Amino acid sequence: MSTRRNLIQSAAIAATAQSLSQRLNAADLVTKGNIQHSVCKWCYPKISLEDLCQSAKSIGLTSIELLGPAEWPTLAKHGLTCAMTTAPNIDGLGGITKSFNRVEHHDKLVEVYSDWIPKAAAAGIKNLICFSGNRDGLDDEKGLANCAMGIKRLMSLCEKNKVNLVMELLNSKVNHKDYQCDHTAWGVELCKRVGSPNMKLLYDIYHMQIMEGDVIANIRAYHPYFAHYHTGGVPGRNEIDETQELFYPAIVKAIVETGFKGFIAQEFIPKRPDALASLRQGVSICDV
Repeated sequence: MSTRRNLIQSAAIAATAQSLSQRLNAADLVTKGNIQHSVCKWCYPKISLEDLCQSAKSIGLTSIELLGPAEWPTLAKHGLTCAMTTAPNIDGLGGITKSFNRVEHHDKLVEVYSDWIPKAAAAGIKNLICFSGNRDGLDDEKGLANCAMGIKRLMSLCEKNKVNLVMELLNSKVNHKDYQCDHTAWGVELCKRVGSPNMKLLYDIYHMQIMEGDVIANIRAYHPYFAHYHTGGVPGRNEIDETQELFYPAIVKAIVETGFKGFIAQEFIPKRPDALASLRQGVSICDV
């Protein structure tokens, strides 16, 4: 009888624990709705896309990003979107180092982006990333003029398909030496010269803190040009908690105050063993 009672008690305890776990997991699904949460898949190389999709909703995500057409169906199967696609890259063109700031690249880039833009639209994807390319001796004014010239060739297709071409602001001090679109003012001027509502910027908070600081002031001043945001701890690009110099609740609050309704994507590299716990923490910090 004692053994039977012990078994019953153990089963009851296990059931209670399972019920508590279910309630906690359900609570993870509830976000405030002021922003939409995304994550960059490349930061989690040890977690398969399928497994990350299965964990996404309990973490509070509605998107997994920087993925290409071959991976979009996996996201759709799990009710997720790709808030920002990766860049098409062919013959070494389209990536961070070689892109729109060189006229000799334009024909090939227009060809590959013209193929991807309708595909993105058909998949319900709104933002397609692009890059300036490295300076490689090219002065900033000439690089700006060249980028505007090439990107303008894609704008009518973007407008027709309601897809944004979004150039990422990256730092050239630590991670991407010689990258040309490395200051907010340069990127904003590019958007102005292109002259289309479908040309936007990806404001990467990590990169711009390194290059110029004044993160909240720049968000308030230039937010109409920002279609998307990335996070990351400074220094080190790790977790975005008290271990680094940026206070993300204030930053995200400033973003929300601009009326932004798009995605903020976690793009930090977890240094803790439980990478998904770090991701969950990052989403929680940004859910203001």
